[in-house]
Amino acid sequence: MIASMNRLSTLDDRDTCYRALKARDARFDGHFFTGVTSTGIYCRPVCRVRTPKRENCRFFSLAAQAERAGFRPCLRCRPELAPRQLSPGMAQDKAWSMQDASAILAAQAAALMDAPVPADAPALTVQRLALRLGISDRHLRRIFEAQLGVPPLQYLQTRRLLNAKQLLTDTSLAVARVAELSGFASVRRFNAAFASHYGLNPTQLRRTHASAQTAVAREGIHVRLGYRPPYDVAALLQFLAKRQITGLEVVDPVNASLGKTMSLMHGQQRVTGWVLARFDAAHCCVNLQVSDALAEVLPQVISRVRALLDLDADPQAINQVLHDSFPQGDGLRLPGTLDGFELAVRAVLGQQITVAAACTLALRLVARFGEPVDTPLAGLNRLFPAPQVLAAASANDLGALGIFKQKQAAIQALARAVSSGQLSLDTLADVDATLTQLQALPGIGDWTAQYIAMRALNWPDAFPAADVALHKALGVRDAAHPAKAALAVAQAWQPWRSYAVMRAWATQ
Repeated sequence: MIASMNRLSTLDDRDTCYRALKARDARFDGHFFTGVTSTGIYCRPVCRVRTPKRENCRFFSLAAQAERAGFRPCLRCRPELAPRQLSPGMAQDKAWSMQDASAILAAQAAALMDAPVPADAPALTVQRLALRLGISDRHLRRIFEAQLGVPPLQYLQTRRLLNAKQLLTDTSLAVARVAELSGFASVRRFNAAFASHYGLNPTQLRRTHASAQTAVAREGIHVRLGYRPPYDVAALLQFLAKRQITGLEVVDPVNASLGKTMSLMHGQQRVTGWVLARFDAAHCCVNLQVSDALAEVLPQVISRVRALLDLDADPQAINQVLHDSFPQGDGLRLPGTLDGFELAVRAVLGQQITVAAACTLALRLVARFGEPVDTPLAGLNRLFPAPQVLAAASANDLGALGIFKQKQAAIQALARAVSSGQLSLDTLADVDATLTQLQALPGIGDWTAQYIAMRALNWPDAFPAADVALHKALGVRDAAHPAKAALAVAQAWQPWRSYAVMRAWATQ
């Protein structure tokens, strides 16, 4: 992706950008932004305003670049709704193996700045970011600006301001709360940064959208999340519907919606609630409804929903590698999860049995250990068991559910590792280290670890080589060593083997 950003500086790509702008081509959404010199505004390529003259257009691959050049975000197309160009799930994976070390570090830094900061974590600074990456802040500033065209502080400030702009526009959260959720240390700094960059204060922006907020105030928090087409919504929802657990989730492929209960940590406190995502294919977006109880962790909720629905995928890059092998799969996405621990436990339950049988075991587990929760959505009334609860469960209790000893040991080892903080199962986890940690646990082999990496870590290059259904789909079931044969076939699909797996499974 960094290579594609650098290529936008060529004249030919500027012409391509202008053609995409004229066509309002959603495939390019988030890949570039157009600064209009006659207005001082920058827009997404899908903006519905009249197309500006070519000589008045400047093209930027990042919103931060446009803002550094003095442009303000369009209030109509709202650049904060564009799909991310550098999704968190891409920062730690082998998709960057073709880039040099500086490009990898810049991508990792951008992903960490894109991720929401937990409530109990200190505010992110360039110094803390450099320390996490194991380099000096001077080196980070140098390579970041060389690779992305803006200093890291500018990138971080733009990300915070755009996040704040979305919360101000789509929610009725207090301005002080918006400032805090967006990563600003104080309301005063937030107001100053907002006025300096956007030429208006947060209250002025809120008044512009007050009527929309009033209309939805009684129905929880509403935000919009963009994605790039093509997107096979039906296929993703059918995949999730086949695996849905009563009480925990409600998947409706017909009405293109997904409801789910969820819980997150807010400092030392666990907050619980629900989300309802409705696809709007005509506008390439998801209308997300979030329970008021999750307002304190709204940025984390949004980030997890984007990962669950794979909203930041770049179909053009993926299809360039996979289309010839899977011509019918251009719109397939990689289903993620709202909770990495939940996904891992369900992966263990699914070892060597059918999907239906795994769902039965998961339903029993949720009914026995899951916490009840009240929601206004029919069919949603249960939370997945917390790691601490399953870590403390007895072997007899788990065995009574029909869970064999090997799976009991794996589930409880996972629960202990996650509850202690030794194991992180989210999109920012280091993939190689996590795979090693997972396979060191009892009852977890390569298949389970790869499946967890694929869906909980959103790793685009995972490949469960031992999967029997995959062997059948790839025509290697009768090979002397099917797993090795599958790996050999899949070499051509790097760094998008997770997507290749989804396309192969879809052919069965």
